[in-house]
Amino acid sequence: MNDPAPFDAVILAGGTGSRLGGASKADLELDGQRLLDRVLVAVADADAIAVVGDVAVPDGVHRTLENPPRGGPVAGLAAGLSELDAGGSSAEWTLLASCDLANPLPALGRLLAAWSFAVRSEEVTTDEHDGWCLADADDRPQWLLGIHRTSTLRRALERLGSPRDRSLRELFAEATLVTLPASRDDVADIDTWAELARWAERLEHPQDAPSESAQREER
Repeated sequence: MNDPAPFDAVILAGGTGSRLGGASKADLELDGQRLLDRVLVAVADADAIAVVGDVAVPDGVHRTLENPPRGGPVAGLAAGLSELDAGGSSAEWTLLASCDLANPLPALGRLLAAWSFAVRSEEVTTDEHDGWCLADADDRPQWLLGIHRTSTLRRALERLGSPRDRSLRELFAEATLVTLPASRDDVADIDTWAELARWAERLEHPQDAPSESAQREER
């Protein structure tokens, strides 16, 4: 089997944090790390990483902003791809994720493992697929937990014209995606102080965390 294809990563770290009183989500700390840094650890195997947002990034990680700012996730993706282009990156695949994932390491690990198997397996062809992404319990694709063919992303951006205030649903309307069933924890993000507190408690006392089935019964 061939080695898996290289990939880049675009991490969206913008947003207003309106439900957090304007706080920067990327800079919130969970289990001793910023939310952004937890995601960066999960995508450490990427050839190049672009973070889109007004936030500090580690050495070796690109940082950019959409222009004008606060243009939405599609505008953020466009800015991230442009930054990677400027840095000379040409990976066939681009992972797209948000900085506010609650538990990024297992979630993105599952995604990358499935994608890598498909790329490496002689029994699976990737030519007819534009990407892989996790799906929630209602089978809704989580586009910000996905790895997508870079050329497909570029064609979709060209089709939309201006990326500002366009939705991810519009961006991926013509894409053929493989969706991977994911747990509630895999697709969880941090939008409020209460959610941050709950996840801090869970990570500090994992033995006390309710099972996924118990969580479903509570809903």
